[in-house]
Amino acid sequence: MCAKKSADPIIDEIRTLRAQLEQANYRYYVEDAPSIPDVEYDRLLRRLQELEAEHPEQVTPDSPTQRVGAPPAEGFPEVQHAVAMLSLDNAFDEQEVRAFARRVAERLETDEQGIRFCCEPKLDGLAVSLVYENGLLVQGATRGDGRTGEGITANLRTLKSIPLKLRGDHLPALLEVRGEVYMSHSGFEKLNDEARARGSKVFANPRNAAAGSLRQLDPGIAAARPLEFCAYQVARIDEAWLRPSHSALMQQLREFGFRASPEIDVVTGADGLVDFCESMGKRREQLDYDIDGAVLKVDDLRAQRELGFVSRAPRWAMAFKFPAQEQTTVIRDVTFQVGRTGRLTPVARLEPVQVAGVTVSNATLHNMDEIKRLDARINDTVIIRRAGDVIPQIVSVVLDARPEDTRAIEMPEQCPVCDSRVERLGDEVDARCSGGLFCPAQRKEALKHFASRRALDIDGLGTKLIDALVEREWVKTPADLFRLEAVKLAELPRMAQKSADNLVASLERSRHTTLARFIYALGITEVGEATANALVLHFGELQRIMDASRASLEAVADIGPIVAGHIHNFFAEAHNRETIEDLIRVGVDWEEVEVGEREQPLTGQTWVLTGTLETLTRDEAKARLVALGAKVSGSVSKKTHAVVAGEAAGSKLEKARQLGVEVMDEQALLALLNQHESAPSSENAS
Repeated sequence: MCAKKSADPIIDEIRTLRAQLEQANYRYYVEDAPSIPDVEYDRLLRRLQELEAEHPEQVTPDSPTQRVGAPPAEGFPEVQHAVAMLSLDNAFDEQEVRAFARRVAERLETDEQGIRFCCEPKLDGLAVSLVYENGLLVQGATRGDGRTGEGITANLRTLKSIPLKLRGDHLPALLEVRGEVYMSHSGFEKLNDEARARGSKVFANPRNAAAGSLRQLDPGIAAARPLEFCAYQVARIDEAWLRPSHSALMQQLREFGFRASPEIDVVTGADGLVDFCESMGKRREQLDYDIDGAVLKVDDLRAQRELGFVSRAPRWAMAFKFPAQEQTTVIRDVTFQVGRTGRLTPVARLEPVQVAGVTVSNATLHNMDEIKRLDARINDTVIIRRAGDVIPQIVSVVLDARPEDTRAIEMPEQCPVCDSRVERLGDEVDARCSGGLFCPAQRKEALKHFASRRALDIDGLGTKLIDALVEREWVKTPADLFRLEAVKLAELPRMAQKSADNLVASLERSRHTTLARFIYALGITEVGEATANALVLHFGELQRIMDASRASLEAVADIGPIVAGHIHNFFAEAHNRETIEDLIRVGVDWEEVEVGEREQPLTGQTWVLTGTLETLTRDEAKARLVALGAKVSGSVSKKTHAVVAGEAAGSKLEKARQLGVEVMDEQALLALLNQHESAPSSENAS
């Protein structure tokens, strides 16, 4: 590459040095064919730095010396993407790849074996966007949420595989390039070796290292990391520079000075796609960088435009995901974690092992059925993988390596957190702690449900406030809520005295409720509003419900053996009874309910709500229908009694018309509700 001559020899030397360094960068980072030794590159760069120091007026933004020239930032600005950086739909096997090719062919109304696809490895790094104006890099940003990213221009300028100035004399006025920033295996190992030598924390894997390096506020840190960039898409370019195909555009990017994957290939039809995916899968381990699949794109740009997009992904592209990498290790123990809803999950404690660059020492066993399927035991050798290269899973047990000292994995009879009984009913997969109101592991979730609008409707008691109350141990059971004092509540951060007074007043109002709401608020597994209403109408009193046998509970309309078991076990747990007694002591009460053999006016009817209602919320309409004995479903069928259609009613309304199901508007619903709610036979329905 020759630099333009000028009358000033200093300017000539500066231009020559820049041209030599730019050419060296291109040969090294884009063509993978170094043209000069590292020592010569360093000599040229030092000479250029000396000349620019002596002649600062000659420093330009695209000079190789300016890759690390910005001071640390205080924060990254938001960048709105002119063209959204959409994600891709995934395929996981040959059938899904062939289905993708078939969908493309059907939309284009052509033979799928004649469609050309451009294929490349799916780099496992961080997606970024680069914007060039008149050949100069002016903006770099992360993908973010696809619409808005973070402006990291200063950091991206430090990557030598990103041209600060495009190559060539005739350049587009506007160019936006998308690509992946990643870290090679060799660069990653060197980085971690240096960290270990300093006694610093090492990175878990190359992707985390690349993402963490790019999000440093000091560009000097990014410059010191072995980051690389590979282009994979032209998002915007002057119309005169458009090419007929994606592969032609990628070649144009190479000419502009970008690195594109050397593995890019153009194939024909579904067979070509499958062959490429299989070939990349076999070569995966030989590459010096991580890939987690292959990206498959319709090559013809006109066809891409015709295919268009769905809400979040293009129809003309697909990501084929490789199976997760696997390793063998040993189960040393199994513990049981209690989730926020009381579900017990067995977790295998493993002999630590590296999987896809991450040390794995724990893996979920999901449930006892999965343990039985695997025939897994403590001290077994197992094969583990990171599903989607993220979540560790046990794939199988190596039975040939089973030692004599294995031990069976058994579900505990008592909750490891609160010592309440563990229940697993019928064919249910999950085992659960029955101490819902008492168990600390479920405390926050139980309180949120208890305070929710369709339960005790405690206005002002939101998620953040519940978190604060639990973390300070001011509230351990729902009854403790009613002991809160405004003076103490006002001590909480962002809780003014007025807000504290309002919350205490709301708690006072919520003490007086209905029995059905109270039953629902207890959070019994699978007991929703309709079941709570059915229990109240059948038994009439809380004590009778608490003392009911399983057989008595199954006699209630629409309650089967599983739900009956959940209800019976809940009230059989002493901790729950103590909490209910405590709630009654602090003043929670309800009006007595008249019990009779009569049916509710809407008993046996299934209703569907669709669209936006003006007078009622959907929840309010549902609650009033349920109180009159109806079931409220989310889908329309021949068994649907009626559909209530509000504004912007969609497919449910259309299906109701097709099936001949009665459709009524909100005014008709209100008239029906008012008629039945005022009738003597349904005075106590709610």
